[in-house]
Amino acid sequence: MKAWSSRSLTARTTLSFAAIACVVIGALGAYFYQSVKTSMEARADLQLIGRVAHFRRLASDVYTVGELKDRPLLFESMLGAERDVLIFRKPGEPPFIHVNPDNLPVPAKLEASAPGDGAGPSAASILRTWLDNGVPVHWAAAMARSSEDGGVVEVIAAHPMSNEVRMLAAYRDRVVLAALVGMLAATALAFFAIRRGLKPVGSIAARAAEISPASLAVRLDERDAPAELRGLVGAFNAMLDRLADGYERLSQFSADLAHEIRTPVGALIGQTQVTLSQSRRPEEYQDVLESNLEELNRLGHIAENILFLAQADHAGLVIERAPVSLPDELNKIAEYFEGPADEKAMTFDVEALGTVWANPLLCRRAINNLVVNAVRYGAPGSVVRLSSTEEPDGIVVAVENQGEAIPQAQLDRLFDRFYRGDAARSRVAESNGLGLAIVKAIMVLHGGGVMASCPAPGLVRFALRFPRQQGVAS
Repeated sequence: MKAWSSRSLTARTTLSFAAIACVVIGALGAYFYQSVKTSMEARADLQLIGRVAHFRRLASDVYTVGELKDRPLLFESMLGAERDVLIFRKPGEPPFIHVNPDNLPVPAKLEASAPGDGAGPSAASILRTWLDNGVPVHWAAAMARSSEDGGVVEVIAAHPMSNEVRMLAAYRDRVVLAALVGMLAATALAFFAIRRGLKPVGSIAARAAEISPASLAVRLDERDAPAELRGLVGAFNAMLDRLADGYERLSQFSADLAHEIRTPVGALIGQTQVTLSQSRRPEEYQDVLESNLEELNRLGHIAENILFLAQADHAGLVIERAPVSLPDELNKIAEYFEGPADEKAMTFDVEALGTVWANPLLCRRAINNLVVNAVRYGAPGSVVRLSSTEEPDGIVVAVENQGEAIPQAQLDRLFDRFYRGDAARSRVAESNGLGLAIVKAIMVLHGGGVMASCPAPGLVRFALRFPRQQGVAS
């Protein structure tokens, strides 16, 4: 089966069509042969029945027994060149007319119709025997009442089917020859027709072979594809769209990553070269090492975030979940960030209710990143509001802060990796453009979603939607 499935589609389809053609043409040939055979046998039986009826009438109405005996050659001439059998006899006596070129024995089971039966023999009364060479012989008999003395005369006729057998053999040979020629012709025509019909597949393959990482914008034309292949072409183009999008994101991610790492690495190299250019006091070396350690910690944080995003992108990643009380969690987070918020005279307002089914560490990390973002970019002296609300399909955790309005074009890209929005955000040293991307990845792992909006002038709102889990009380 594996070898068959690995053959070319043209060969498989052609062989299948050849097998079907062989069966169909063979069945038609057998049907026609059997029809001709049945027709010839029926015609021979009708002739035999008519012959018996004719001779029965001669014996009963036209000639006397004596006249019949005087005319044996008449009956031989009536049979012509056929090697048929014709016998006239009285019951219990030898035949007085005996035309039997091959001396065929009369079957003992042969039944003759009664003298008074005007219908004479029927097709059902035909008896069949066979010669040694397999040729069938059809027999029929009837009783006639002699007009001379009223005695009974038995008329027996038989017809060997020799000529019919020869004709059927010749017809069978022609049918077999025609079937073979027809099958070969059908197979050859099917081969060329299938090759022509599969030409679009070759064209599609050639077009697909032109696609490379440098030409991911190339697409297959569905209009030139047959109806049966349009679904495949459409699915292939959709796959190319996803690949192109992923490749573009990967290229952008690689460029952003290189740029992000190049800056601290360049700073480390430059600062170290300057420090080593001349002898310095131990305190100066210590300051340089502390500065280098700060940059290395930043690099380590970037590497940790990138590793997490790479793991989150894996479709098979499964996270452990547990009930997380939102009032407790949001109050703990607000308390944790009171120090950084006090530096900007910012305060927290927490209004939380409900429980979410989530991974506690990842849930806390996602909310932490939003709060860090709110404190970092919020207006000094403003209020950061943490809230949770229940909806029919889940629970929404929101973080709101007052600050500059974010254009819609930037809102749509805030969750992209290494995206920092405006120039003011890019100048913040602590930001590496991965915080919100991590938030989005965490929510995807939970089967939820994240969105950013500016519901009012000077108000920025980030919302996390956690799906509802059966069996978890709100």
